[in-house]
Amino acid sequence: MKKSWLKGKTVVITGASGGLGFSIAKKLIAEYGCEVIGIARNEKKIAAARETLGDLKDKFSYKLFDVGIKENWSEFSDYLKNNGIKIDVLINNAGIMLPFLKFENLETIDVERIIETNFVSYVFATKTLFPFLKQSTTPAVINIISAAGLCPVAGESMYTATKYALRGFTESLQAEYGKSIYVSGVYPGFIKTDILTGVKGNIGSQIIDKIAMPVEKAAKSIINKISRKKRKIVIGKDGKAMAFFGKTFPKATPSIMKKVLIKSGLDMFKDLK
Repeated sequence: MKKSWLKGKTVVITGASGGLGFSIAKKLIAEYGCEVIGIARNEKKIAAARETLGDLKDKFSYKLFDVGIKENWSEFSDYLKNNGIKIDVLINNAGIMLPFLKFENLETIDVERIIETNFVSYVFATKTLFPFLKQSTTPAVINIISAAGLCPVAGESMYTATKYALRGFTESLQAEYGKSIYVSGVYPGFIKTDILTGVKGNIGSQIIDKIAMPVEKAAKSIINKISRKKRKIVIGKDGKAMAFFGKTFPKATPSIMKKVLIKSGLDMFKDLK
């Protein structure tokens, strides 16, 4: 077991039924002996994921609820209080991505859903669990954001908007709490998870498989940097490129990215023409 401030901590992770969330949970349990409480909506999926932990599965428990509903967090808070559960770390990871469409072509219900999941849930989770975290000797809030929070992406206006909002929220928390609470923003590029299920057609073979980082590698990189209490974590070659060019050439980069997407000829980007 690795020596680190993470050793033996109790961690709450949203979006923990698979993908990056569960990969992070698995590494925290196996390498740091953490107790993890996963939050998800699909019981069949998260229960199956838990079984893959084998002898370590008792270190992974879960609660089922929609993270975008405030009342659900209040009930979770009551659950923690009633069972005398103390937590040290909150990892906000839940997120969705919409099809690549111009803003005017988005359905209102999808706009509401992505705001609730990608931004509001992070605020609710942090606000609700702050009293618990402040009782810890090593309180931490880790927000899994996206490289889209560092550089706008055409066709993903609402996804980008929620990620920029998360970036602002995260950096404000860092300014407010300084070193008393470790707050980190994580900005990955593409990761091979199911977040793109609703947007990919032939993107899987033509783009994602070429540039996306394997989920286990992404989780390892993120945890390594969290263990060193990095406040800004950018991972993936594409993520680092978006961060660099988005900062260095803020006006030109989004337009160039749009042209590249259109030139790819993929059906998923046809609405950007």
